[in-house]
Amino acid sequence: MYYRLRNSGAESALTEVSRFQALEQVVPWNTVTEVLQLHDCQQRRVRKWSMGLIVYLLIAMNLFAQERLALVLGRLLLTFRWLCADTAETTPNDAAIVYRRKQLGVAPMVALFHRICRPLATEQTPGAFLCGLRLMAMDGKQFLLYDAPQIDHYFGRPRSSRGQAAFPQARLVSLVEVGTHAYVDAGVWPLSVHERDGAKRLIRSVTSDMLVMVDRGLYSIALVRQVRERGAHVLFRLPSHVKPTYLKRLLDGSWLVRITGDPQVYRLIRYTLPDPNNPGKGQTYRLLSTLLDPLTAPAQELAVAYHERWGIEAVYDETETHLLGGRDPRRSRTVTGVLQEIYALLLAHYCVRAVMYDAARLADVAPDRLSFTAAVVILQETIPLFQMVAPEWRPVLYERMLQDIAAYPVQQRTPRSYPRAVKRKMSNFPLKSAKQHGRSCLPYRRAVRLI
Repeated sequence: MYYRLRNSGAESALTEVSRFQALEQVVPWNTVTEVLQLHDCQQRRVRKWSMGLIVYLLIAMNLFAQERLALVLGRLLLTFRWLCADTAETTPNDAAIVYRRKQLGVAPMVALFHRICRPLATEQTPGAFLCGLRLMAMDGKQFLLYDAPQIDHYFGRPRSSRGQAAFPQARLVSLVEVGTHAYVDAGVWPLSVHERDGAKRLIRSVTSDMLVMVDRGLYSIALVRQVRERGAHVLFRLPSHVKPTYLKRLLDGSWLVRITGDPQVYRLIRYTLPDPNNPGKGQTYRLLSTLLDPLTAPAQELAVAYHERWGIEAVYDETETHLLGGRDPRRSRTVTGVLQEIYALLLAHYCVRAVMYDAARLADVAPDRLSFTAAVVILQETIPLFQMVAPEWRPVLYERMLQDIAAYPVQQRTPRSYPRAVKRKMSNFPLKSAKQHGRSCLPYRRAVRLI
């Protein structure tokens, strides 16, 4: 089968040929336009270098993380440069891109993220629901940032007994749909904002059909109370210092308990892992839940489901390692640029996962059983094709792309049940001093002296 090329000429609108047609089902052009108008970011005259193109560039730069922005922009302008223009067109340089990013600001990218990112799974999606509730995970992580005074002053950097960290870091707290690995909500803050405070802000996206699973580091009775006010349920891992009062033992071995200072009755599930091959062997786990009925929510099912919460760690791995290729730190050198880049990164990950969800439905498999890395590669290859083919052929090309993504399943991930550990300890090299930081050296032709 041969795809027909689009009819284009030098007079074709740049906003048409530079759009992300491969992902427009996820990030529609009309939605981008509405958000820009809402934040008064639409230009008042027709320009080649439009704000809509900047938005797509920010998303695309996370799909082509190893390339400089000018080259990423060249991919978006591929049709215009090779099919539409009679002569070779030069793309804007890095300075022009930085200038337009400053004009865009942060608010449109944040608003677009909240407009686009929604739960994907249905009750028919394998592994996405338990007891009729959508499985959600909440946790935080830190992004390494470019080492610049402005960024360091705003975000800060962690300190320990060994000294301060090498780079400033931004705190990300996110709410993720476990069954599809899709970001549903997230916030980016300086390190001075505690993860628990960030988690409370994300309660705005919790709905009554959700079971929110949270690690013990975010344990907070206030957070549980806010989730219950939204009609949702929680499944927490209880910190060791919290000593509940036991009220009644239930048929499945769980307990009804109360926590000091809280009149709410909770359900406590205690279990261990006797498997000698499991790294968590012998450790006692204590889960606290607001699901009190052992018949509709058996303790065994809740204990198994809680370990699916580690799926959010896989989401962070997809975001940093597989999408960005482990590229540290972030490339932006201003506070505004950092916030733009992180929200665009979350949008890019959501785009990939939304396409993978469509591919999983087509193949009738669980979305987390498809290869994220393969999906990124296939998207990178098909983005130029969507821009070149005639519009009536795009649905056919999209289905072909889904078939290609569905052809790359992954093996079942090994269960994770033990705290993090590292393979290598810190380096024995001496710590760089403040005098060495940013110091310029003489060229070797001037510096070398024979002795």
